[in-house]
Amino acid sequence: MSIRLRTLSEGDLDFANQLREIAGWNQTLADWRRFISLAPDGCFIVEWNGQPAGTATTTSYGQDLAWIGMVLVHPDFRRRGLGQALLEHCIHHLREVKKIRCVKLDATPDGQPLYEKLGFTAEWSLQRWVGTGGGQTSTAPHDSLNATSAKLDQEIFAADRSDLLHSLARDGLACRVLDDGSYGLMRPGMNATYLGSSVATCAKSGTTIARELIDCAPPSPLFWDLPDANQAAIELAKSLDFEAKRDLLRMYLGDHNDAGAPARMFGLAEPGLG
Repeated sequence: MSIRLRTLSEGDLDFANQLREIAGWNQTLADWRRFISLAPDGCFIVEWNGQPAGTATTTSYGQDLAWIGMVLVHPDFRRRGLGQALLEHCIHHLREVKKIRCVKLDATPDGQPLYEKLGFTAEWSLQRWVGTGGGQTSTAPHDSLNATSAKLDQEIFAADRSDLLHSLARDGLACRVLDDGSYGLMRPGMNATYLGSSVATCAKSGTTIARELIDCAPPSPLFWDLPDANQAAIELAKSLDFEAKRDLLRMYLGDHNDAGAPARMFGLAEPGLG
């Protein structure tokens, strides 16, 4: 029995999207293509005896921080060490080849023991909140992200991810930017509309943007991933009848440069990107 790891390419996306569907995750084919475009040499597929069996992606935000996501193994090939092989390959690629100082991921409770085994440490907790879009307006805002927004995001996220944000804004359903640089994005998903990424200078700006985006979201399921530290966003979610449906834990490996400012994160980009 042999394991082979190689770079994920456009030709693998039907298989990758099949894995995503089996897992019930929310990413679209456009999201898979974004992973590849952001890291052409950093997305991987594992084969078992020549058959595609699993995936993982990496996204680098400069030399200080990178992300691991989309770690999926087909049910027919589980319990063979393929998930661990993928993670070890991602870690080697980021830490040894690219010399990234800190690697992070958002772990499910099921995945946490493996991540801990590989040296990851808990940073802070978050939850997926699920509600319904308001559908109150026919026109969603399409502001342009600017230098002030990028600077604020870098301060709050603790890394420069401007390439990612411009890609999300370009392909999304809505983009709202305030004069203080606070912004929020919204995009389609396979199972639900997704609210994020969004950061704000203060609770007032963050809740203003969130309300506007939720009001104009399609009247269908809406996912909103929020740090537990952001009480203003959580109180808004509860007031709008959102329910916490999924627990996640942000974890890191390597030189812990900065936890960011989760209390000012009003929506994650997604668990696979940070």
